[in-house]
Amino acid sequence: VEEALRNLPEVEAKKKANDREKARVSTTDPEARVMKMADGGYRPAVNVQLAGDTATQVIMGFDVTNEGSDQNQLSPMLEQIHENTGKYPDDALVDGGFTNKKEIENCTGKGVTIYGPVSKPKDETRDPHKPLDGDSPAVADWRERMGTDEAKEIYWERASTAECINAIARNRGLRQFTVRGLKKVKTVLLWFILAHNLMREAALRPIAA
Repeated sequence: VEEALRNLPEVEAKKKANDREKARVSTTDPEARVMKMADGGYRPAVNVQLAGDTATQVIMGFDVTNEGSDQNQLSPMLEQIHENTGKYPDDALVDGGFTNKKEIENCTGKGVTIYGPVSKPKDETRDPHKPLDGDSPAVADWRERMGTDEAKEIYWERASTAECINAIARNRGLRQFTVRGLKKVKTVLLWFILAHNLMREAALRPIAA
């Protein structure tokens, strides 16, 4: 309880002034954060990040955070992939939670082409793929790129690659962590990844031979 209370000011500081009284921390796991779930409810949780290769479904990088948003998670993952492999990927195929202007500019500076959906504008008459006046060249290119048939076809690969990896994790029982603390959660996730990659290596071996 004492550790949870020590974390409360940090959680409050991340909320808007009029929402700070709604800040919540978990006494069960002080390192977890209350997050909105797919069913619409709010529960203590962690944010698991997996980066997979679309051609092989091998997991190339991973992380566990207590940030409820994916907005700032892409650049650190690309750095991890670079550290593990010695290079950045040519492309990054991500969902809408990762496509903010800052991340697009950072990734473009590393030579990584982003394929992720453009937010639907409030003005329904505006073409979402037309660059805005304040867009940087990287963001303008991303908007225009995602309006092309080629980019849309590439984006559909998420269903059979990234979402497939997530489905495999759930089917193998990775639905809920029964340990406390980010370090222990990360350890459980690492064991899953090692098993997953060994299974992928076994499946891919005949193709390589």
